[in-house]
Amino acid sequence: MKATPRAINSYIFFKLPSCYFTGVRVKTIDQTCCVTSVRHRWINQNPFKSMFWAVQGMAAELATGALVMASIAQSDAKISMLVATNNARFDKKATGRITFSCEDGLLIKDTIAKAIQTKQGQSCWTKAVGKDSLGAVVSEFNFQWTLKVRP
Repeated sequence: MKATPRAINSYIFFKLPSCYFTGVRVKTIDQTCCVTSVRHRWINQNPFKSMFWAVQGMAAELATGALVMASIAQSDAKISMLVATNNARFDKKATGRITFSCEDGLLIKDTIAKAIQTKQGQSCWTKAVGKDSLGAVVSEFNFQWTLKVRP
């Protein structure tokens, strides 16, 4: 799969429907950065009239995971990917349009190259920062991706 916003958004429609129907979309992706976006709506809100933390987590994980998927595709190697652990921090209520960005593409590429070279599983921590339309940080998610070359 070519790593374009349209291709990834089609992928999540078929493979991650809960992500798609809550409004999570990839806006931009390149070698170093991926940006996802989700708008606070009735379907993704919590009882406190802000975006449910799990929806923010899906948008954040997609921002990091799309970079991992793109780097794996470019490597031409069979590599499995899995989130080993994650953590998050919430700074303010998420309302309106929230944009998550991950700028760890080069770190991911280096980790994949090391996994291919050593034939050992490798891991790396990636970060996605969520901001509202005014640029204020609403949440920050960290994901530890494990990458292993498959035989």
